[in-house]
Amino acid sequence: MNYPFLSTDYHIPWSALTPANVEKDIKHGIKLAEENLAAIRKLDPADVTLENTFLALESATDRLAKGWGRLNHLDSVSDIDGLRDALNGMLPEVSAFFSGISLDAEIWASLRAFRDSAAAKEMNDLEQRFVEDTCAEFVASGADLPADKKKRVGEIDAELSAITQKFSENVVDSTDDWELVVDDESSLAGLPEMAKEGARLNALENGQGTEDNPKWRFTLQFPSMEPVMKFADDETIRKKIWEGTNQIGKKGDWDNKDIIWKILELRQEKAELLGKKNFPDMVLELRMAKNGQAAIDFTEKLHSMVEPHFRKDQEELKQYVADKTNSALRVLEPWEAGYWAEKRRQEEYDFDSELLRPYFSVDNVMEGMFDITSKIFGIRFEQRETVFGEAKEGAVQVWHEDCLFYDVFDTENGDLLGSFYADWHPRPGKRGGAWMNTLKTGLPPMNGNPRDPHLGLMVGNMTKPVGKEPALLDHREVETVFHEFGHLLHHLLGEAEIKSLSGMNVPWDFVELPSQIMENYCWDRKSLDLFAKHYETGDVIPNELFDKMIAARNYMRGTGEMRQLAMGRLDLEIHMHGSKYKGMELRDLESKILERYRTESATESSSVLRKFSHLFSGAVAYASGYYSYKWAEVLDADAFTRFQKEGILNPETGRSFRNEILRVGNSRPVDESYRQFMGRDPELHALLERAGLV
Repeated sequence: MNYPFLSTDYHIPWSALTPANVEKDIKHGIKLAEENLAAIRKLDPADVTLENTFLALESATDRLAKGWGRLNHLDSVSDIDGLRDALNGMLPEVSAFFSGISLDAEIWASLRAFRDSAAAKEMNDLEQRFVEDTCAEFVASGADLPADKKKRVGEIDAELSAITQKFSENVVDSTDDWELVVDDESSLAGLPEMAKEGARLNALENGQGTEDNPKWRFTLQFPSMEPVMKFADDETIRKKIWEGTNQIGKKGDWDNKDIIWKILELRQEKAELLGKKNFPDMVLELRMAKNGQAAIDFTEKLHSMVEPHFRKDQEELKQYVADKTNSALRVLEPWEAGYWAEKRRQEEYDFDSELLRPYFSVDNVMEGMFDITSKIFGIRFEQRETVFGEAKEGAVQVWHEDCLFYDVFDTENGDLLGSFYADWHPRPGKRGGAWMNTLKTGLPPMNGNPRDPHLGLMVGNMTKPVGKEPALLDHREVETVFHEFGHLLHHLLGEAEIKSLSGMNVPWDFVELPSQIMENYCWDRKSLDLFAKHYETGDVIPNELFDKMIAARNYMRGTGEMRQLAMGRLDLEIHMHGSKYKGMELRDLESKILERYRTESATESSSVLRKFSHLFSGAVAYASGYYSYKWAEVLDADAFTRFQKEGILNPETGRSFRNEILRVGNSRPVDESYRQFMGRDPELHALLERAGLV
């Protein structure tokens, strides 16, 4: 295998994707792509066709994009020595190559020649949409700019790729650098037994403590730190972890402050070069919101509805703490709020969320999720044998021993629709959070050719197995699994006959609809009974515990809603009006912008922007688009009312969602797809009702 990163094999040869192969493979990928693009450049205007222009462009960089995507994926899940240096070594060349395509005058001339030709008038609706979208993307990227401005846009894109990569590395490295080792077990009072045992085993794995003289190691990975912040009675421990979170993206050489300002400056400059007032107006032009002000107006409208509930949450929590500690009303410390909020929830609802963990082993969650989606979408799942390391006949190679692999089939015709990898647990060198990504976009059967299956992945940082017990997730982690799986289904069930319009290639503020609608299945009794089964007894969640879970669902919901709105508002404000804040300390900037959105705190936390990877870990990433979580939540709450009315496991409703939303992708306007499924435009009331805010 001469160029393993560029392998066209469906099953990726992960063991061959080594740092030593990066430069050779990626340079060869650029060479192949350049040859394909050269053929488009030299076309005679009289000879242009859809096939040799737009469709040729779509496939021109396919092998390079696959290789570069695989490399970036490995960088996010693995700490292979030399991999990061190899990626960064090729980053400037690859970034310049990709950003240069839409700025290439000869390629743009060939595309325009076909767009304006008589043959273009004979295209079907799908082809017409493909051509129009591609042209719109070229124009939005600067295809019509004069040469000097094109050159500057290319330089900005290259610089953004480099510094956003550095931002991401700083977050990962500063997270991995911190640990808290406890040698006094009494200081862990209140901590759930599973969390405590996990910390003990983590210490042993890192050479700290012994079986006879145990120690407990905590990290800034969410499954390690979150139980401490919620349950540990010792305020000193909670404060130390809070202080640890404040050093992410801040400590020493990992300080992201200057990087953030530089990213904002470059994004604004690019927007102005492209004739836009600001970065949100540039980014949102081809999305549902259309411009930054519309996104802010949406955020402010929800804020006005949520704020009374948010203020009530905060006052009630302060009163509760005052009553429990026999003290005067006071502003809480940031390391106190989560602890006292959990105490109050347990007391008011007699509900301890940790009692749910035994019902959510990761294997049961996956199997139940497959069962639910099989019933409603008409698909079937089959787990494959995997191997980490050297290839083994009949087994699928994976990038880590924790990784699993599944095939997905259509139950009606038996077609392999696609496959996916799943990697659920944290480890050093792995990026935090959870995400889904595509590795290959396939095609439905067409023009006499068989189906070309899709390939994707799901990655998370969920609670690890403890000792001989399986990985037992908390309910929030279960929602995350279902969320990422919704994204994956959007990809795997795509049937568009043009790859660029398939699956998740929809406007960004629509992309979260399939993911968020799947979260609803984590709350309904019928669906829960298919997977929420005790890992030892097989029993479903007792009625009493289920009732308490539902009763507590909207506990402090105003605070939760406000937190999401605050992140979206902060994102939009710094990208629309960043210049007026230039020079301010990041923490002061956030306080000013979020004055009406933030929880009052006795001690200020470090700036959330320093570790806000959604905004700064890519040239665009979720920047100016974080509001879309709430935008799509309006859609998902409203759309799920049809499932509730017709039966949440109703296969006819599920097939309708598959056909009208998942299957079509971006092959038609997404607002039309929504109307085809619901029979009307979306309404806000369902979200507010579900959140208990009406």
